Amino acid sequence: MFEKLNIDKRVLSALKDMRFVKTTEIQEKVIPIAMRGNDVVAQSMTGSGKTAAFGVPMLHSIEARRGVQALVLVPTRELAEQVANEMRKFSKYMQLNVAKVYGGVGIEPQINALRSSEIVVGTPGRILDHMSRRTVNFSSLKILVLDEADRMLDMGFIDDIRRIISALPRKRQTMLFSATISDDVMRIARNYMHEPVRISVALRVPKHKLKQFYYDVREDDKISLLLHLIKKEKPSLAIIFCNTKRETDFVADALEQNGAEAKAIHGDMTQQQRMHVMEGFHRGRPHILVATDVAARGLDIRNVTHIFNYDVPNDADGYTHRIGRTARIGREGKAITLLSKKDHESFRRIMRFISDIEKIVERDYPKVFVKRRYQERGFHRRFGRRRY
Repeated sequence: MFEKLNIDKRVLSALKDMRFVKTTEIQEKVIPIAMRGNDVVAQSMTGSGKTAAFGVPMLHSIEARRGVQALVLVPTRELAEQVANEMRKFSKYMQLNVAKVYGGVGIEPQINALRSSEIVVGTPGRILDHMSRRTVNFSSLKILVLDEADRMLDMGFIDDIRRIISALPRKRQTMLFSATISDDVMRIARNYMHEPVRISVALRVPKHKLKQFYYDVREDDKISLLLHLIKKEKPSLAIIFCNTKRETDFVADALEQNGAEAKAIHGDMTQQQRMHVMEGFHRGRPHILVATDVAARGLDIRNVTHIFNYDVPNDADGYTHRIGRTARIGREGKAITLLSKKDHESFRRIMRFISDIEKIVERDYPKVFVKRRYQERGFHRRFGRRRY
């Protein structure tokens, strides 16, 4: 319970407005330690409630109109949006301003926001841009948060992160959150943190909450089986993972051609297009998101009932990150993988670490005729008629 953690009454009121009553495991473990001012290295999956875990104690150290006092570094623009929005809700009774800073949009509104903000949430590249322009002043910084640290390193931000941290005040509190604690993550902790407290929470969802299945299927029948499963399962919110941007367009278009509400999200889309898709998905229209791993990194989407792996990820970590987006905070979910011949090697590597995936043989599903025709520019795929 948040009431037992000696949280500022204004923050408690905001949490109640958000219907945050019971703490998650990561919140219960991190908040008391962070409120004492300790550095923290926390291992936690996306969707475990970690924004509140660092956001709530952060607000105890921040004073209005005293300059930028907290910086949250995140790997993607979508996560910057989500974290900034959450921080605004947490601080609604404290008269604090939160600036969200990322690329792909105009820089002038960000410059104006930074002049009056106490909290900054941003991606490493655009933060460095502002630092080089001297449009942000971190001399009053008290708290640094590295959110989804492993993802930032995977995306090649290590040098940017080092440059940012080197320019920050040495006397500060640093909190690092990561789904996996690799040697690179620990190197950051050793070099830039002061005697951090190491915290970890359960990374696997209980078997009775998350059901995992796979289907052996011919490559040419994948889209037919996927459509059949969507009609059969009737997911409230589903994410379908593909390994390439081209495949996401193909799958999303094929689903729409056959009556399913689906939209693709990938790196070739503009920021405005991606935000439009995500805003709709949060409202349940569309209720199916087709995404690459890169586009979905850091997305914190609640109430996802189904994960479909249209393509198999390369390793167990990738698989765990994908399925971790369902069955969150006590809810149930399903993860379904479509396994064709080309996926067998990758899937064997995954099965060495994850043994509770059940095989299902699906023989009777209607076939859908899908014509694949690539245009020279964009590789867009067009589709023929339905066959059932």
